[in-house]
Amino acid sequence: MALPCASWLSNEALKHLFLLSWLALNIGLFYKTFTVYYSGPQYFYLHQMLGLGLCVSRASASVLNLNCSLVLLPMCRTVIGLLRGPKMVLSRKTRRMLDKHKTFHAACGLAICLFSAVHVGAHVLNAVNFSVNYNHEFPSINVARYKNEDPRKIIFTSVPGVTGVLMVLILFLMCTASTSSIRTANYGIFLHTHNLFFIFYLLLLLHACAGVLKYQSNLEEHPPGCLYLNRSAQGEVPGAAADGGEFPGRAARALMGSFFSHEDMSVHNNSEKICTKGPTFRPHFPETWLWISGPLCLYCAERLYRYIRSSKPVTIVAVITHPCDVVEIRMVKEKFSARPGQYITLLCPSVSALETHPFTLTMCPTESKATFAIHIKVVGDWTERFYELLESHLTAGTEILPKCQQRKHPKIYVDGPFGSPSEEVFNYQISLCIAGGIGVTPFASVLNRLLDSWDGCKLQRLYFVWVCRDIHSFLWFADLLCLLHRKLWQENRPDYLNIQLYLSQTNGIQNIIGEKYQALNSRLSIGRPQWKLLFEEVAKSSRGKTVGVFCCGPKGISKELHKLCNSANQYGTTFEYNKESFT
Repeated sequence: MALPCASWLSNEALKHLFLLSWLALNIGLFYKTFTVYYSGPQYFYLHQMLGLGLCVSRASASVLNLNCSLVLLPMCRTVIGLLRGPKMVLSRKTRRMLDKHKTFHAACGLAICLFSAVHVGAHVLNAVNFSVNYNHEFPSINVARYKNEDPRKIIFTSVPGVTGVLMVLILFLMCTASTSSIRTANYGIFLHTHNLFFIFYLLLLLHACAGVLKYQSNLEEHPPGCLYLNRSAQGEVPGAAADGGEFPGRAARALMGSFFSHEDMSVHNNSEKICTKGPTFRPHFPETWLWISGPLCLYCAERLYRYIRSSKPVTIVAVITHPCDVVEIRMVKEKFSARPGQYITLLCPSVSALETHPFTLTMCPTESKATFAIHIKVVGDWTERFYELLESHLTAGTEILPKCQQRKHPKIYVDGPFGSPSEEVFNYQISLCIAGGIGVTPFASVLNRLLDSWDGCKLQRLYFVWVCRDIHSFLWFADLLCLLHRKLWQENRPDYLNIQLYLSQTNGIQNIIGEKYQALNSRLSIGRPQWKLLFEEVAKSSRGKTVGVFCCGPKGISKELHKLCNSANQYGTTFEYNKESFT
């Protein structure tokens, strides 16, 4: 008997544990770096000058280094596709975690934005403190050239200041273009601004190499705060410190020096500790490249591999128009292989030289045929321009022409395939696939696989629910559904596939036109599905088992299904939620 919270634990526990671990790592790194710069003796004089601004700026820089390295890893899609393959990762829970790589990428991006704001604010304060607390005794650690120098001059005439401003501008463009409204309205803006990441990382490396903040390198010879013998006779005047106090004068430094015991490096005169050497300061060895070089090299190598892979020629063998502004493209590419549920990215230089778009494979190549296909919903600037290029070559039939008779189509490049949650459909004994409109595409390749062969499949029963607004949308895959339904009846397996079609908007009773679609008309319902009743039905017929729930559709449906998957049921059935996302 499954626990009442089994579904929630299966769907959320590992995700939240990973998130908490990531948060703990960020907090721990921030705290550790803050403590080092706050109380470390090598930063005594610098901290006296800058105060908390030094600690906060360095602690936030450490967190930025961490997240600037992590943010690249989720975008290595080929590597993730290899890892989530059945031969690499045996645990289904681990593969499901890998499917959330874009969510982790967004979380790292959010952390970069947040700590960049903290880092910028702290360095603005540092620039002010460098100017106000300028001290002639320590010229090597002063960034300001004279007392009360304009902080804006310090920022805009230094390498860290200029590179920091440029990085903030790039980060602002990337963040604003990543909002759902801009990404949906104009995907090209989102794509092009994200391609600025390479300039961002070059600036980041330059930003860290300037060596503005320095540490004391001779702690043994000059314990922080001790009285330097050569300056004792000069009647030095203590200066103001950033924390509201003063830089240690003669008496104060003698008091501080009493906490250090370096008999061989200093001379005691009554209660004062006198040093024979003054403090020397050195810039830090830049550590940023140690953080980001590995992930950056991995990402660049993956992009190079994808470029070489996508440069192989693609032949369009058929272009088929469907109702409701949907076009199907069938292609052939040498040595191309894919699994049901995977997707590709498509580049058409005639439309845009850089803009690529993801499309789910609706037909995968098999041993008997090398053809693969995608279905494109014509909505948006890119798809409209691409459709115009294809329009003169549309065919009414579905036959594939021999190469010698093929029409001339626009040149395209295909990259992929890449992994997606829908690959897991065959790894459950019972799967529930729910699609909204064109969101049916990930499951079309699953149905095509079942039509071809289901040898080696763990799947014992498949629930297929498809919700559309227009009756003609069902014609996209009506023939496929009918062929599969007929095959299952001929093999005496009618219960293997449970088809439920819903027409959400209609003025009356409608049927899918055509005598051959009678099997589908009997499974067509008017209105929206009663999701709670559907889940109770599936749970009742799958007592004590784990059901894989797969959704590709509007956010409203996805949220409701996610909530139902996490809810307890009286039959001990566990629902594992898997959501498709390509944005």
